[in-house]
Amino acid sequence: MASTFDPASAVPARGRSGRPVGTVTRGTTNTNRLRRMDRWIAHTLGRTLRAAGRPPVAVDLGYGAAPWTAVELAARLRAVRADVRVVGIEIEPERVAAALPYADPPLLTFRRGGFEVPLDGGAPAQLIRAANVLRQYEESTVAGVWERLCSRLAPDGLLVEGTCDEIGRRHVWVALGPEGPRTVTFAARLGGLVQPSDLAERLPKALIHHNVPGRPVHAFLADFDRAWAAAAPYGAFGARQRWVAACTALAGSWPLVDARGRWRQGEVTLPWSALAP
Repeated sequence: MASTFDPASAVPARGRSGRPVGTVTRGTTNTNRLRRMDRWIAHTLGRTLRAAGRPPVAVDLGYGAAPWTAVELAARLRAVRADVRVVGIEIEPERVAAALPYADPPLLTFRRGGFEVPLDGGAPAQLIRAANVLRQYEESTVAGVWERLCSRLAPDGLLVEGTCDEIGRRHVWVALGPEGPRTVTFAARLGGLVQPSDLAERLPKALIHHNVPGRPVHAFLADFDRAWAAAAPYGAFGARQRWVAACTALAGSWPLVDARGRWRQGEVTLPWSALAP
């Protein structure tokens, strides 16, 4: 897929003062908040992590006021490959200091930084996860941030950027490679989900302002709601079966890139090109 990056929107380079690139954001976090995203990462990137010739590096960028998401990412990726090294990066020095007692070098470390992604020796990252970070920036900065972060990836690396609610029940993220955006994934705790468009409030910054009539993401969510309503009889067998039936119907008109095994997890993934503004 051709890159959709716009150089005119690029974030400024690290200044002469050596200050990290970016601004301090709210930093609220909860334990187990990113479990859906982490589960998808482990599935999608697992083979690449296992095949890496040296211990792969994963970055939790903007982990927030407490280090729980970095600690959990390290544990989840360790189940895929025992020597994965997770680096938690925060722009606020006090947050880095608060995280240091949870470090487990070299498998889990913390440092100050921003979108420049400072890693030892300038090494590339196999994974950069940036959850609930760009939501607090202007949409006009997103393409530049994506480009900067993707430049810090290994050739087979992955950037995962998205937004979720406070306890991780609803989540939408974009996955990008060094060349640019690849896919968009919608993930939900199906119990209590009224309709798929409930996920609209968790669209990442690149999409949330485009959820209006005439735009692809709005059309997709409207079609998903219709498929969900038509699948109501399957609700007698549980919300999971209803979601799978809705995704099966949706696959007739949208280019879903995953299949029943992922749908059963409460996920559905499309190419970025299908929803791009």
